Amino acid sequence: MKRIEMELSGGCQCGAVRYRATAMFDNSHLCHCRMCQKASGGIFAALVAAPDDALSWTRGKPSVWKSSELVERGFCANCGTPLFFHHLENGRTNLMIGSLDDPHAFPPHANTCTENMVTWFDTITAIENTGATETNGADWAAAIKKSSNQHPDHDTAEWAVTGRDR
Repeated sequence: MKRIEMELSGGCQCGAVRYRATAMFDNSHLCHCRMCQKASGGIFAALVAAPDDALSWTRGKPSVWKSSELVERGFCANCGTPLFFHHLENGRTNLMIGSLDDPHAFPPHANTCTENMVTWFDTITAIENTGATETNGADWAAAIKKSSNQHPDHDTAEWAVTGRDR
């Protein structure tokens, strides 16, 4: 696994927990294990690792739950966003790619724990792409954007957890 010196940031949906990394590993992957399915609430967890010595929490601290003797998982206690998978013995923290400010930077290179992959996973790229911003159309998307409390995809000097930075 190659270490890449770079800077990136990310955090939870509400902005109460933010992080910064100064290096990453080139291990972006989709984990299909049952623990990752449950922890993410999805059919897989999209993960990429930061060396523990290159990761810092810049706003708030994640809540942590030890999902096994070897693994702890971090999330925001305020909004529930899953943030990471941390193996306690390998010196790296796998961040949820969706929590990165730029999730496009880490396309997955592998599927892991495929024995738990949902049977229809291989069919999702064939599903129709309707192009709609939201299933209820442009009016719905505009209303959500206008009232959104979601933290922007960049660091902010200040952020009220229930506020908006516009």
